[in-house]
Amino acid sequence: MVLYDAFDSITEPGRPQSTPYFLRVARTRRARTVIIVSLGIFLVLLLTWRTSPSVGLLEYPEHIVTDTRKSLSRSTTAGYRILSDPSNPYSPEPIGGAPLLVSEKPQAVLNATTPSGLLKTKPSFHLLIPASHSNSKLCKTLLSAFVLGYPSPTLINYKKVFEGDGWDNGTHVGKIRGVYDYLKNGAHMKDDDLVLIIDGFDVWFQLPPDIMVSRYHSMVVDANKRLRRRYGAVTHDKPDQLGEKETVQKYTQSVMFAADKICWPNPLEDPACAAVPYSPLPNNLYGPQTDKDPEAYLNRPRFLNSGTILGPLADVRAIYDYAVKKVEEDNRGTIGDQFVFSEIFGEQEYQRETLRQASKNSWLDYLSNAIGVSDSPLASNKTINPVTTVPGKNYEFSLGLDYGSELFQTMTHSRDDVDFIRYNDSDALDAIQAKHQSLRSIPFYLPADLLKAEEPFWYTSPGNHNNDPINGILLPFSPKLDQIDLEPVWEEVPLATNLFLPSIPTLLHINGDKSILSSWWSSMWFQPYARPLLRRYVRSSQGLAAAQAAAEGGLSWWDTRGGRGGVWTEQELWMSWGEVCKKTEDDVFADGKGKWGKEEGSARTTNTFGKVMIDDEDKNEEDE
Repeated sequence: MVLYDAFDSITEPGRPQSTPYFLRVARTRRARTVIIVSLGIFLVLLLTWRTSPSVGLLEYPEHIVTDTRKSLSRSTTAGYRILSDPSNPYSPEPIGGAPLLVSEKPQAVLNATTPSGLLKTKPSFHLLIPASHSNSKLCKTLLSAFVLGYPSPTLINYKKVFEGDGWDNGTHVGKIRGVYDYLKNGAHMKDDDLVLIIDGFDVWFQLPPDIMVSRYHSMVVDANKRLRRRYGAVTHDKPDQLGEKETVQKYTQSVMFAADKICWPNPLEDPACAAVPYSPLPNNLYGPQTDKDPEAYLNRPRFLNSGTILGPLADVRAIYDYAVKKVEEDNRGTIGDQFVFSEIFGEQEYQRETLRQASKNSWLDYLSNAIGVSDSPLASNKTINPVTTVPGKNYEFSLGLDYGSELFQTMTHSRDDVDFIRYNDSDALDAIQAKHQSLRSIPFYLPADLLKAEEPFWYTSPGNHNNDPINGILLPFSPKLDQIDLEPVWEEVPLATNLFLPSIPTLLHINGDKSILSSWWSSMWFQPYARPLLRRYVRSSQGLAAAQAAAEGGLSWWDTRGGRGGVWTEQELWMSWGEVCKKTEDDVFADGKGKWGKEEGSARTTNTFGKVMIDDEDKNEEDE
């Protein structure tokens, strides 16, 4: 007697062979198992495809189309669109020929005076810093912006006294109102300008602004591709063209906030915490415990942090407009601006997902929800407080997060994620990988944008590359103070790097563990040369520095107001470094060379714009 296994192809002796071979195979248990497994794999692939589908052109209810028109109208008003990608037919295009703020190197010109009647031809880049007072923490933020060539900051609410109710005396509510008023009323600001808003006492820049702008463009392109795949497009009438139709993607993204590992201070059941998208980062970023850490150290960032904001002025202003209404009409600002902006983000995402699940293809969502593989936060088992929607009210603000910390690195529960790396030091790189076993397969190298960037010290003096003493009439060159014996390249300087992504962010937001503000400052690549770099920066506004380029705007010169080595207030008052940062030298420079501008005796200097940079006559300070 022949014994056989049902999973073999051997047939029973004497069995007729008239049945087709493929049917006989299909009847075996092995074949049935293979078929069932194959169907299961197909279903999983189908559901995986559904998580990021190329959704067709859907016909949405009129109120959705109306909201989309509002969003498009706001973006059109901003005039600041993302770079188009000719290889992607769904990539948004510039609207109405609006100018793009492109990443180009500053241009030195010979004319140091502003030509009469010259008009600005490119969008400007503005840096706003809410800060009601000055201290060494603010001055560290300012120094990092100066030596990297960011636009002269505008301080919001400076010297303003707050006497409101609550734990912060109303400073956070005042922060929202102060920024909004400036965005609304700033005479030199245009809707298509780019604006960066940062916290004033715990943010340090580490990469130059041209890299920030270039990364912003790329990230917005990628974000809009994801939104197109997930939410599809909508067709409606063209504005001012009766009978003409146009198809646009339903949701867009133009404003970037930082991403955080924890949701605070909003309740965990609120949409700000429970309805926001899952992180697009790999779900094994920190190993098998990713997103399972009760203390959140191993969680992927997915929650909004309001300490850093970047986007077109008109779109940012629309967000602040809504935030002001929440604060002043709905009394939602008593906990702070972090609460308000997180709530706005949560409402936007809750509406997006609610409408998506109500679309024609919702059966696939239902099926994925039923078997527990849905990527929608609304399908989780968590309780979510619903948003009470108001008909006709806009909840769409083109708002998104920098999940990969390419722009903004927050530090809440992330101290162990970040280390300072010299990329030409192979031994140090080996040591880092030995310390973190999960990083052994991750190569560490400088990104292409840094490899193509100018050398680090170049950005302090784009109009005076050689730090020529001839151009130091207003701030004389001093071999003792100004001499720097090296001009390093980016591979040679320590760069704060998120080891797990890996990424080198353009700035660090030291929220969370505040001890880092003291312990890490000396590790920033520019700090050992802080004083000579600042002097070089101030001197670069002379000689070849371009008032003409200032008038043209764009990256040739950030701001038509000019000025280097100081700040503007919202009242358009210029304040020099010496005014804002007096008595901070020991903490900021830490070089033992004394007071700024008086290292070698008395001095009184003004810049090209007639503003006092260093003043020996300080009536408010007693001689020490």
